[in-house]
Amino acid sequence: MPPADHNREEEADGLRKVIHIDMDAFFASVEQRDDPSLRGKPVAVGGSSKRGVVAAASYEARRFGVRSAMPSVTAARLCPDLIFRKARFDVYRQVSDQIRAIFLDYTPHVEPLSLDEAYLDVTADLKGIGSATRIAEQIRSRIKAETGLTASAGVSYNKFLAKLASDQNKPDGLCIIRPGEGARFVAGLPVRRFHGVGPRGAEKMARLGIETGADLAARDLAFLRAHFGSFAEYLFRAARGVDLRQVRADRPRKSVGGERTFFDDIAGIEALRTTMDEIVEIVWGRIDRSGARGRTVTLKLRYADFTTITRARSLHHFVADKAEFSAIGHALLNDLQPLPQPIRLMGLTLSALERGEDEQSQPKDGQLSLL
Repeated sequence: MPPADHNREEEADGLRKVIHIDMDAFFASVEQRDDPSLRGKPVAVGGSSKRGVVAAASYEARRFGVRSAMPSVTAARLCPDLIFRKARFDVYRQVSDQIRAIFLDYTPHVEPLSLDEAYLDVTADLKGIGSATRIAEQIRSRIKAETGLTASAGVSYNKFLAKLASDQNKPDGLCIIRPGEGARFVAGLPVRRFHGVGPRGAEKMARLGIETGADLAARDLAFLRAHFGSFAEYLFRAARGVDLRQVRADRPRKSVGGERTFFDDIAGIEALRTTMDEIVEIVWGRIDRSGARGRTVTLKLRYADFTTITRARSLHHFVADKAEFSAIGHALLNDLQPLPQPIRLMGLTLSALERGEDEQSQPKDGQLSLL
C-alpha cells in the first residue's frame, strides 16, 4: 500500500490550490461567436467529406449525440441539420493566447493541456484575492468579457480532482471539491470519468465488477496490479482522490508530428511517396517553428481495415535538417513495401526531443515549490 500520508485527505501539508479551466466547446464556440447566424444551431468543426472527422461539436450538436473524433458521416447521420465549418487553428491559437494571458495575470504556474484547457496552481494567491474559488470566478468572468466565450472551472487540492470538477457543471459552470471531500466525490462517479480510463478500460473494469469509484476503492493494490499492471498505482490513488502530480509550467513537448487521412485509400508507391513529401513539408515546418530537435522519427500507417502500425528509427544524433527527416521517413516507408493493403492514413513524428535545462532541474518528489 502507498504510505499512509498519501491517503489522508484531511492532512494539510502538501495540499495545493489547483484550478482546472476548460473552455466550453471551444472551436465550435469560436465559430458561433464570429458568425452570429450559427448561434443556437448545431455546429461541427471539421471536414464534411466521407473521410472527415469532427474536431469539435457545439452543445446544440451534442444533444444529437455528435462528439469530437466522430467520423463526419456518422455525425451528419445523427444530426441531419448539422452545419460543418472548417477548422481555423490560427484563430483558435490567437484566442487561446488571450486566455493564457489572463491565467498568467494570476499565477506563473500554468500547465496548458491543449488550446482550450489548463491547470493553474494558485496556492501563492499573488493578488491577495483570498480563495481559489474567487480566483476561478474572476478568471471565468474575464474570459467572458474579453473573448465572448464561456469557460467551466474545477477547483480542488490536486489536479485529478480539479479536472473532474471542471466537467461536473458544464457548460459555463463551477465546481469546488474541498479538502476531505475528494474520496466521497470520486466514490459516486462512474470509472469512465476518470482521466486515463478510456472506453476499453471501462469495459474491462465492468467485467471485473468495477463500475464506480467506490467499486474501485474496494479493490486492493494487489488485485489492481494483477489486472492493470503499472496503471494500478494511479487507479489506487485516484479512487481515494489522491494525486501527487505537480502543476508544471512550460511542460516539455514530447513530440512534433502530423498525419493525413485520405479521401480515397492509396496504395501505389508513387502516390505514397508524394504523400510522404507533403507530410514532411508540413511537419518540418512545425519542427522549425518550435525549434525542436529530436533523435527518433516514427512513421504511422493505418490500413483500409483500420489496422494501425508504426515503425521508428532512432539516431545517435539529432535529426540535422528536413532532408534527413525526409530520407528517414521514406526509408521507413520503403521498408514496408509492398503494403498488404491500401492505407487510409499516414503520419510522421519527431520525438526523443532535446531536454532543456528547466526540464532537467524539475524536482522529483511530485511537489511544486511556490516559495
